Order: sequence, then structure tokens, then C-alpha cells
Amino acid sequence: MSELKSIEKQKLSSSEMIDFMGDEHVSSSADTPLRADAFEMDDDLKIELIEKHFREIMNILGLDLTDDSLNGTPHRVAKMYVKEIFSGLNPANKPKISMFDNKYKYNKMLVEKNITMYSNCEHHFVPIIGKVHVAYISAGQVIGLSKINRIVQYYAQRPQVQERLTKQIANELKTVLGTDDVAVVIDAHHLCVSSRGVTDVNSSTVTAEYTGKFNDQDVRKEFLSYIELKG
Repeated sequence: MSELKSIEKQKLSSSEMIDFMGDEHVSSSADTPLRADAFEMDDDLKIELIEKHFREIMNILGLDLTDDSLNGTPHRVAKMYVKEIFSGLNPANKPKISMFDNKYKYNKMLVEKNITMYSNCEHHFVPIIGKVHVAYISAGQVIGLSKINRIVQYYAQRPQVQERLTKQIANELKTVLGTDDVAVVIDAHHLCVSSRGVTDVNSSTVTAEYTGKFNDQDVRKEFLSYIELKG
């Protein structure tokens, strides 16, 4: 953070500081921040407790929970959080990845582009919607194409910062493929920008992670030409 922003931070109240840090989209680590006891509680109990607390949030907002349309909302939200949009927090939901020998001896880059990605900003809990572009060069093993999508989905289904998500996908691919030659680019719209704050509906955020041979300018340029982004 710049010296100017450090000075600005000292002048902020605690409430203003929360807003300041959220708008900065700071990521403190490539690992998702989780407590050591995060999965001691089973999913059913988590749903029960979230439902209770979300019902109270709705009450505080002044909503009439006796209305047929709203009465089931706390349960639906709780189930969605645990079983769907934040299911990637639980390592038990990590996709099982089968590897195959590269029998065709294909030694060029493999690119899978335009993978649809839905995640949620960890600062405001509103959606991040975008496309993920992935490439790797085999070191002897290959992965089923649908498994790349599942890896993206797993890491996206948690409260996220786009920079962290980019690194997590790249790190996972490097681990399962046994290669350092991986590239990941994410181009996404953040609803915390478009639906609140500055309400800019046109901007998108692009993040990239290049490792191994993709640090070579020509290799990177080839990858970017496939996904039709200019380097």
C-alpha cells in the first residue's frame, strides 16, 4: 500500500476502515482464511444455525416473515450457503482428479478457455461472475477436460478475492499435473462494483498467474492469442 494510503488509513474510523479495506480488495494469503475448527460442525447444524441468524437479519430489516414468499427464505439461504455457493470451503467436496498418461506425446500447450465462473466477493458477499482461461504443458500426465472446470468451480465456491482465486487454481493444476508450466487468466465482473459503491456496470477485472514456460514472452503471447486477450 502506498505511503499516501497509509496516511489516509490513520485518519479513518473503525467503520470507515472496514469500508476502505473492502474497496481495496486486499488478499492477505493464497490460502482461504479458515479457522482450525471450521469443519467440526456438520452441514445440517450449520444450516440450522445460519437459518436462525439470517431470519434475525431479515427481522432487523423489517421484513414480514409471516408472508408466504419470505417465510422459507432463511432456510433456502442457509442451504444455499452450505451446500452450493460456499461448498468449496469444505475439503470433503474437493473433486477427485484422475490423471492419464500422455500417450499421444502431445508436448504443446493445452488451452481450455471461457470456463464460466461464479464466485462471491468475501468483502460484501455479492457475486463475482466471469470467465476463466487455463493452459498447461504436460510433463507426462494429462487431465480430463471436465476436471479443469471442476477445479475452477471448487475454488470459486467460497468467499473469494479474485487474485487469490487465480493463484489457487494455478497451484492446484501444478500439483495434480506435476508440471510448473501453467497459466490462468480470469476476467470477471464484481457486483460489489456494479451494484453498489461506484455502480460501474461496464468495468471488469483481469488477473493472471503464469508459471514455468509461460513466463517466456513468446509462450505467453501464444496463450493470450488463443484466448483473444492482448498481452
